[in-house]
Amino acid sequence: MAIESPRIEQVPQTLVNLSPQVRAYIDQRPMSRPWNAPAALRLWHLASLDAPTVAAVWSLAFAWAAGVKLPPWVPMLLALVTWAVYIADRLLDAHAGLRNRAAHHLRQRHHFHWRHRRILFPVAVFATCAAAWMVVALMPAPVRERDTLLAAATLVYFTCVHSAFHLSNRRSRGSSHRQLRTSRFPSKELLVALLFTAACALPALSRLPVANVSRALIGTVAFFALLAWINCDAIERWETLPHPTSKYQALPLATVSGILGLFLVCILFPFHPRPAALLATASISALLLALLDRMRHRLTLLALRAAADLVLLTPALIAPLSYLAR
Repeated sequence: MAIESPRIEQVPQTLVNLSPQVRAYIDQRPMSRPWNAPAALRLWHLASLDAPTVAAVWSLAFAWAAGVKLPPWVPMLLALVTWAVYIADRLLDAHAGLRNRAAHHLRQRHHFHWRHRRILFPVAVFATCAAAWMVVALMPAPVRERDTLLAAATLVYFTCVHSAFHLSNRRSRGSSHRQLRTSRFPSKELLVALLFTAACALPALSRLPVANVSRALIGTVAFFALLAWINCDAIERWETLPHPTSKYQALPLATVSGILGLFLVCILFPFHPRPAALLATASISALLLALLDRMRHRLTLLALRAAADLVLLTPALIAPLSYLAR
């Protein structure tokens, strides 16, 4: 006699919390193993090489859209500074998190940096020294004065994030701080996006006469700021709530932004082809972020985090044209 499988309602409610297999059985959904990123992509993210790559690619892309040619040391300087800042940020987060595990939620990148701090800390020091040499030896004085303001704003932000007052607040509030972040305006992510956009766009914009800075180019810069904010905010939400409910999704905002960007491309392309082409790549990045948000349950958190930065590299297809166009 065949053994009849128990029906869903026959399974005791107490079994639901036993294991993921039981939950999948009750939901009548097959267990699927989340896709993990390839080793090279994981290392690219864990070693904080993702942000410097995005910064260098977008600085070249903005230069191409503006019709100027950046000296090779400019994107290299931007990449070195970004790398040093990210390494320092993650080492400080890891140090604080290991001292007070209750108030800090460390990710794999933090543990990776702490395990390899004897390598990464000297790398960050070397990158800082190399960047300082470029500023002194290669950067013109007027440009140096302008970039000093941006560097000062970044330093103020960095100091505020890692100040003792901020850390004491995080210790006192604990996990409730994380829960509140899901409902308040994400000012931290917005500030990071604005600083990152300014660092990528200023090298190109500062080399243009004011009369030659078109509205299309400014609009493309503004769209990248929006894209960077969506990226930062989505990553924060994914990591805070790895399996979120319908309370928050990056999908609607990213989708609307991508579609709106492509619509503007159709309008701008006959008059401003280069900014329009760059806007098209940014729109594609926004739609890819929406796709990642839709597929977030099928990827590991590490793969999702790395892919979120990987999809920002769409301008890599057109950035080399800045050198071929001369």
